[in-house]
Amino acid sequence: MIVIIGAILGALTGALMAWRRKGKLADILQYAFVLALIFALLGLFLTLIIHRSAL
Repeated sequence: MIVIIGAILGALTGALMAWRRKGKLADILQYAFVLALIFALLGLFLTLIIHRSAL
């Protein structure tokens, strides 16, 4: 669940950043994809840490 939320939040953040910088559609999609990937990986690590500490 954290991974999905991170991916969505990253995509929205990336798209907003590129749009504010007056990027074209390809720029907006690239920023959205890269930040979604980064945030999803951070969410994955956070999920692993939470599960490990619960034991």
